Amino acid sequence: MLSSLAKQIEALLFVATTPVSSEELACFTRRERGEVEGALQELSFHYSDGHGLVLCRVAEGWEICTAPDLAGIVSDFREIVSHQKVRLSRAAVECLAIVAYNQPVTRAEIEEIRGVRCERVLETLLSCGVIRIAGRRKGTGSPLLYRTTDAFLEHFGLSAISELPTLEEVEEFAPQKDEGE
Repeated sequence: MLSSLAKQIEALLFVATTPVSSEELACFTRRERGEVEGALQELSFHYSDGHGLVLCRVAEGWEICTAPDLAGIVSDFREIVSHQKVRLSRAAVECLAIVAYNQPVTRAEIEEIRGVRCERVLETLLSCGVIRIAGRRKGTGSPLLYRTTDAFLEHFGLSAISELPTLEEVEEFAPQKDEGE
């Protein structure tokens, strides 16, 4: 079992996007550099025992890397995942916000709010997995209802849709237009 310091360092390295130096680790953990070096050795030994990850020294720092023998499968997975990432257009972001704040909502309701058609945008959001069809509204035509997915919550770091900021809070951050605009 890893020591408390080794677990802290493991967590820091896990979330870091670049290599982290021993000095930075000592600063974040409020420990002496020697203690950090010992914990790094502990982590290195831990990962050397048949894990899918290894501790790597890179560019005067440390990071958690994939074990070399798994490079092929990781490369294949990254290839698949990289094709799944889609940059949403402004129209898609607007539709996504409307769905998030008004769900369940029909296409007609979204189009009424936006003032333009949004069938293609909804198809894009569905294929990206950030919204889903949530049934049909009772009444004339029984239109489809849309709502956000768990992938939407994950992407925005939310546990529940109730954690979205209120529209009033969002408006506080919106740039103010001059009266002449």
